[in-house]
Amino acid sequence: MMEEAQLLSSATACITGTPMAIFEDLSALVSGDIKRMAGQCSLRAPVYALPDLRSQAFQQTSTADGHRGATMFDRLARAVLTLFAVAYLVGLQPSVHAKLIRKDELHARQAEAAARIKANLPRSVSGSKKGARNITFTDPRASAFYVDGTTIPDVNWDIGPSWSGLMPISSHPNETRKLFFWFFPPGPEGSLDDLIFWTNGGPGCSSLEGLLQENGPFSWSWGQAHPTQNEFSWTNLSSILFVEQPVGTGFSQGTPDVTNEDQVAAEVVGFMQQFLDVFKELQGKKLYVTGESYAGMYVPYITNYIFEHPTALNLKMTGFWVSDPVLGWDVAQTQIPAVDFVHKYEGVFSLNQTFMAHLDAVAAKCGYTGYVAKHVTFPPKGRLPLPGKSTEADPGCDVWSEIFNAALAVNPAFNVYRIFDTWPILWDVLGFPGSFPQVQTPIYFDREDVKRAIHAPLDVSWEECSDINVFPNGDNSPPPAFSVLPSVIEKSERAVIVHGLADFILIAEGTRIVIQNMTWEGKQGFQKPIQNDSLIVDGMGALGTAHSERGLTYYEVALSGHMIPQFSPMAAFHIMQFLMGFRETP
Repeated sequence: MMEEAQLLSSATACITGTPMAIFEDLSALVSGDIKRMAGQCSLRAPVYALPDLRSQAFQQTSTADGHRGATMFDRLARAVLTLFAVAYLVGLQPSVHAKLIRKDELHARQAEAAARIKANLPRSVSGSKKGARNITFTDPRASAFYVDGTTIPDVNWDIGPSWSGLMPISSHPNETRKLFFWFFPPGPEGSLDDLIFWTNGGPGCSSLEGLLQENGPFSWSWGQAHPTQNEFSWTNLSSILFVEQPVGTGFSQGTPDVTNEDQVAAEVVGFMQQFLDVFKELQGKKLYVTGESYAGMYVPYITNYIFEHPTALNLKMTGFWVSDPVLGWDVAQTQIPAVDFVHKYEGVFSLNQTFMAHLDAVAAKCGYTGYVAKHVTFPPKGRLPLPGKSTEADPGCDVWSEIFNAALAVNPAFNVYRIFDTWPILWDVLGFPGSFPQVQTPIYFDREDVKRAIHAPLDVSWEECSDINVFPNGDNSPPPAFSVLPSVIEKSERAVIVHGLADFILIAEGTRIVIQNMTWEGKQGFQKPIQNDSLIVDGMGALGTAHSERGLTYYEVALSGHMIPQFSPMAAFHIMQFLMGFRETP
């Protein structure tokens, strides 16, 4: 016992002079590797002898009543751990100072990381001839859409030529329905052989949000004081066309009248016919239809329409991307995985245990508990059933809304699009940062000088997400997973579904449910398990998962919320390289 007392005395003296790094080594004490800690703490001789003494004096002893007692080592370990823990909690200042990182060192490390990422961005993304910033369109009508890259308000560099404005959805002389577009040619390293079509979701949310805050050549994201160049712009891959659709979205003109996705697709293809008639030099390109969120409905139906009407457009329909997409029933994509999601990120949600017990009880009652473990198998065991009678949520089973309301009570800055957000709520030049409408003015695309620069109608009050119902009588189309999605996967050269793991408005595990319940190329779902850490991005390492089978590649991006090109632009760029054939492996 004398040795133990000496050790505890030495440990106590050591605590007040312990560098913070010592606390990282407490597990070494429990495992018996104490010499290293003793050396760091300058403990006295008895502790050096401790590993040798364990086989002698520190052997397990017996209590008087015959029960197995604790060894001296166990008691010592608990005592020293307690002392270290108490010291940590009360904030004792070490006499041997830990290394503090200065701001200039932090900045240097961040700059080094940014340089490493930039160094790994491919200088040339394709084998085709390099793009030209001064691309020319010969049709005189194109000049009316020309945007001088030096005159875009608040952008203090030349972003190069672009073309934007309103284009009718048909050639009828009395056509009143027009979609607003903004087209950018490829940057110096981009391909001239390809064309990316981008649409946001909503329904009714503007694709100019994608342009300005996700994958366009200049970026003005949440909290930024001014625009910056986007090194991960998809113009580094090819030309890109941002289109505000359906009618009623953004600057687009006309009275909304669509009732299903086939009609939406017909309007988009009609617009594209008029667009290609003016910009003839884009005909014959390989086309990639891309979008996010409710565009999970738009993109498969648009792609399917193009495949089913092969002569409608002089373009080669090649592949598609949908990220954090609406693909199946709401109950699968939000309700079933919601409680498991909260348990996974329990420290982020910080909901009390009484409420968590309530959620667990509701999930059990509604058939959500254990659903993923039982049904989301590789390969699937059969068709995945609905947990109740509704494709949304049975009465009393809307756990998603309960969680959202509770999360807002704990963290009023809670953001369904990226759950890690907290105070302060960042200012957004588009007036829609995450879940929070803002009242700051002016909204960038609602400014008169911006409207004039991009040939937008001056009499339209622009909003990121329209308060006009673009489906006046609802969208009557079935989810694409049960209709057109399997077919367009089979017809595309490559197809990509992407999901950010920090998204709560649509949950990644729900997308897995949809995929495992879908049949394409004669088989249901993925046959092999999805491997962790399989999305490897140059210069960054593992950023999530990537899994390919039968023409479909599914990605999960670990730190991204709903808008993947905004929250993880490096991963988004990597994925687009694969989709477009500039990268052989996902």
